[in-house]
Amino acid sequence: MNPRQATRPITELSEDEILFRETVRKFAAEEVAPLVRRMDEEQHLDKKLLVRLFELGLMGIEIPEEFGGSGGSFFDSVLAVEMLSAVDPAVGLVVDVQNTLAASALLRWGTAEQKKRYLPRLAADTVGAYALSEAGAGSDAFALQARAERQGDSFVLNGRKLWISNAREAGLFIVFATVNPSVGYKGITAFIVERETRGFSVGRKEDKL
Repeated sequence: MNPRQATRPITELSEDEILFRETVRKFAAEEVAPLVRRMDEEQHLDKKLLVRLFELGLMGIEIPEEFGGSGGSFFDSVLAVEMLSAVDPAVGLVVDVQNTLAASALLRWGTAEQKKRYLPRLAADTVGAYALSEAGAGSDAFALQARAERQGDSFVLNGRKLWISNAREAGLFIVFATVNPSVGYKGITAFIVERETRGFSVGRKEDKL
């Protein structure tokens, strides 16, 4: 690393970052903008647009190439969300949740087996959601009421989550629940739940912004 790279101010983008930003900006202007009004009126993400987000690698920015992702950085995710949100914040949020919550959680805390199983899906065609919020707790994880009870080698989850971004499109959910209420926040953990899991269902869409 040369001295200039070592001291490069955070306000100055690298050539690769500039190229990536402009690529996303162009995509947002040409492919997202024409759909914004209709998607707002229908309150539904265009399926073909979602496919394009995967094709361009925007749904797996930080996921390593070995798992089919783009192998980019967290800052690349920030740039992508910024460029998309300038045209449609709803699309920006889809990409944001996918990269900085769902994929990020698996990258940092998932087991080797979980990464091998789920990261390729998140990079290729599966939307992720982060199920933390509840009616009585909001985003206060310490107050959540969802419970997880061990039964043999598995856990049974009971509870409801609300206001979960990406829930309508998601095929994979990271769901927070309490395993041991007696130890407070230390008894809370996260579970990977696939949409097809028996007993799991997605409720009606809420009218959020």
